[in-house]
Amino acid sequence: MVEATSSGNGAPDPEDGDLEPAGPSTFDAGRFREVLGHFVTGVTIVTAMEGGEPVGFTCQAFTSLSLDPPLVALAPGKSSTSWPRIAAAGTFCVNILAEDQEALSRDFAASGGDKFTGVGWRPAANGAPVLDGALAWVECEFELAHDAGDHELVLGRVQNMGVRRGRPLVYYRGGFGRFES
Repeated sequence: MVEATSSGNGAPDPEDGDLEPAGPSTFDAGRFREVLGHFVTGVTIVTAMEGGEPVGFTCQAFTSLSLDPPLVALAPGKSSTSWPRIAAAGTFCVNILAEDQEALSRDFAASGGDKFTGVGWRPAANGAPVLDGALAWVECEFELAHDAGDHELVLGRVQNMGVRRGRPLVYYRGGFGRFES
C-alpha cells in the first residue's frame, strides 16, 4: 500500500525524511547504493559441483520469479570467479541462510580459496551442495542468463526445494541483521 505524503501525490517529500532528494542532472552511484541499501534482502549462497569439486558464492540479489513454470532469478557479478564454474555445471542450489550463518556468508563472499574447508554439506538431488544449517534451499537447472550491466541476470528452473525451522539472515544498509516476527 502506498500512502500519500504531505505533498499528496504519494511521491517522496523532502519534509518526510529524504535528506537529499536526487536531481536529474547526473547519476550518483553512491546515492544509488545508499537508497537501494534501504531494501532488506535475504542472504543466499549459490552452490554447484563442477569438475567433481564444490563451488559457491554469496548472493543477495535473489528472488522468486514465476510459479508456472517455477523460476527463480539471481544476479551474480561479472567479476565473480565462481559463477562461470556454476553456470558450466548446468545445475545449482540456492541455500537461503539462517540467522546464525553470517560468518559463512562472509567466507563465501571472498574471492578464491577453498570456501568449503570445514563446511558441512550434503548433495542435493541435482548433486549441488546443500549447506548444513541452511534455512531453505532451492535446487535449480540453469535456464538462461542475460547481460545486466556489471552483473548477469540468471534464471533457474526450480527442480526441488526444502525448508527447516528457523529465522533468516538479512542484509540491510550494508550490514547483517536478524528478522523478528
